[in-house]
Amino acid sequence: SVRSTRLGGTAAGMFAHKKILKEKGADPEPFEVDVAQAICDLEANSNDLKAELRELYIVAAKEVDVTGRKAVVIFVPFKLLKVVHKIQSRLVRELEKKFSGKHVVIIGQRRIMRKPSAGQRQPKQKRPRSRTLTAVHEAILEDLVYPTEIVGKHTRYRLDSSKIIKVYLDPKEAPNVEYKVDTFATVYKKLTGKEVKFEFPVQESH
Repeated sequence: SVRSTRLGGTAAGMFAHKKILKEKGADPEPFEVDVAQAICDLEANSNDLKAELRELYIVAAKEVDVTGRKAVVIFVPFKLLKVVHKIQSRLVRELEKKFSGKHVVIIGQRRIMRKPSAGQRQPKQKRPRSRTLTAVHEAILEDLVYPTEIVGKHTRYRLDSSKIIKVYLDPKEAPNVEYKVDTFATVYKKLTGKEVKFEFPVQESH
């Protein structure tokens, strides 16, 4: 099976394991090993990605169902996001080829610090804003669409008091990302529970 060959004692299998570091030393899932192996293969065969990929490892990967297809969600350590961003467009393109055209998105792993509840002892240090639920959810949104810029947001309340966040993306990027907005919305809902709709504001011609 794919798993036994990937996880076997082969040099390639051992090398793939260096590309995934799970929290608390947990064993990776077979799909995570597949993603780690794909990154290893790219490092070995792509001269222009080699330097950045040498530093890169992942902390998790999962498949998400998106209307009739699957998307690949890859989590990397927050401190390595800058490395990923240098090569992101090319890396995503190459990984999408390896995963038979499935959409690939890369997200930084961040920790949410809960608000201390009433009656709990207040921590000595104030909770940094970057660790609040809202800030982490905003950052996930930015990671999802990177390198496309978010140019505006608007929260709309429905009659049943549920809400949907409208996210406006840079219209110049529409040809490059329009085909992926359903994937972005589905993955965001899966990770945060929040509904989002991506739009490209119409540019006024002067």
